[in-house]
Amino acid sequence: MPQNEILMFVLFNVFIIGLLGLDLGVFHKKDKAVGVKEAAAWSAIWIALSFAFNLGLFFWVQNNTGSTETATRVSLEFLTGYLVEKALSVDNIFVFIVIFSYFGVPAKYQHKILFWGVMGALVMRSIFIALGAALISQFEWILYIFGAILIVSGWKMAFSDGEQVHPEKNVFIRLAKRLFPVKVGFDSPKFFVREHKKLHLTTMFLVLLTVETTDVVFAVDSIPAVFAVTRDPFIVYSSNVFAILGLRALYFLLAGVMNTFYYLKYGLSLILVFVGLKMIAEEFVHVPIGVSLGVIGVVLVASVVLSLARNRRRAT
Repeated sequence: MPQNEILMFVLFNVFIIGLLGLDLGVFHKKDKAVGVKEAAAWSAIWIALSFAFNLGLFFWVQNNTGSTETATRVSLEFLTGYLVEKALSVDNIFVFIVIFSYFGVPAKYQHKILFWGVMGALVMRSIFIALGAALISQFEWILYIFGAILIVSGWKMAFSDGEQVHPEKNVFIRLAKRLFPVKVGFDSPKFFVREHKKLHLTTMFLVLLTVETTDVVFAVDSIPAVFAVTRDPFIVYSSNVFAILGLRALYFLLAGVMNTFYYLKYGLSLILVFVGLKMIAEEFVHVPIGVSLGVIGVVLVASVVLSLARNRRRAT
């Protein structure tokens, strides 16, 4: 890996760790329910940080390459990857709602679970991205497999009956219960407690474990989707990170109104199929990054507008 790329990864991770430290250590130090206004403010902050980073990325690439054209292409790749990840992360929200409802997680503890869930997701996705980049560099034909995965995932999303979560069937949950006693309930926000000189897992930990293992399934879709946009591991990684960082605020903002976006899952499935076909056909048909960004943006806007129109018709 070139020295400049290593420096970018190091500086980026230091920046992200600093943001997460401020988030948990300062702004969300106390366990409390996150209201809609606070969630909207944080959503705006994370989106603004993402765009600010993209602007900084543009100038970084321009200064290092001397090419405005290259800097523009990289910025568009980041923006497209970020938009794809942000859109697909909406599907995570449906699952979080089901998980929290299944376990009966109090609203004041949900942010803490999502925070540590995000931390775990960042680690797992960085591993997946590194493996994906290594596989593509050695076996370019694997792009066809990634494309097929996206197309199949899009098809399943469009025709699924809804998000279902079965923690009782989760092999990791069953293993955790077998290895450690579990303290049931939400008397404390801790993930581990010691009682009678013996370490116990709490229900909080089981919820976190469910969130983490579920995210692995989402990563199988989302990471190949960004590789369809760019082969640059840093762009794939950074767009993933910023989309995931804003996921918690997006959850608290949209959790109560997710059912109103009836056509959103069809829009997301269409995006998955589009990027899958783009990945498979790339050797024969080149789709400019600007066109990809436009298609994804139009599909998202159309699915939201059509959903709102449907709600209005049903209300009259």
